[in-house]
Amino acid sequence: MVDSCQHCEPCQHGLEQYCEEFPTLTYNGTDRHDHTTTYGGYSEKIVVSDKFVLKVPDGLDLAGAAPLLCAGITTYSPLRHWNVGKGSKVAVVGLGGLGHMALKLAKALGAEVTLFTRSPGKEQDARRLGADNIVLSRDDSQMAAVKSRFDLIIDTVPYVHDINPYMPTLNISGTLVLVGYLGPLEPFLNSASLVLGRKSVAGSLIGGIAETQEMLDFCGKHGITSDIEIIQMQEINAAYERMLKSDVKYRFVIDMASLKA
Repeated sequence: MVDSCQHCEPCQHGLEQYCEEFPTLTYNGTDRHDHTTTYGGYSEKIVVSDKFVLKVPDGLDLAGAAPLLCAGITTYSPLRHWNVGKGSKVAVVGLGGLGHMALKLAKALGAEVTLFTRSPGKEQDARRLGADNIVLSRDDSQMAAVKSRFDLIIDTVPYVHDINPYMPTLNISGTLVLVGYLGPLEPFLNSASLVLGRKSVAGSLIGGIAETQEMLDFCGKHGITSDIEIIQMQEINAAYERMLKSDVKYRFVIDMASLKA
């Protein structure tokens, strides 16, 4: 990964791995910190610096804990950065791999949690995951009912979408943070609600080692893991097709023993 280049500053593709000039390599590349060779996520064994080692708390299912290092820290980091705790009002846009973790973590932090969804029929699962309220974002009356309600909105949608309808639901000084999509927004953001309400639109990626360990310890304390479906390596293509159809609740985890099959 490179910080910037003459060909994509700012990058119009959204994700560095799509850059034809400087692709991101997860194997046989060079670690930018200690300059050792990277071996990728499917290695049976790996030698790393102890500065990059994390401890999974005892009692957490390892398969269910694996996605915490991706979806878990991606949603935990903004919740901690914006000081979510008891009394906070948090909304989550989208119920998927990121969204289901955001619901679990925000609830465990003590917040009142609301799910924004475009699809009816998700109420039962959303409440199981920690949502106190469900709002259909296509329903104008439901959106009006939560005007100026939320301190923080975690937007997990991974594709181009309109964030303007969510801005009036933020309280004064509230923030909508994008964690699922990298790239140009369409339509353009109307700045009126930001200026008049001192609101913010921000972005967040993952977290550092210390915060990731904090997240794991928090999940260990509260018994939080990702909802997963374990698959064999030989099923990876079918799993990918299912993922494109949103046919997974909510993360696939590969059984590495199947590599030897």
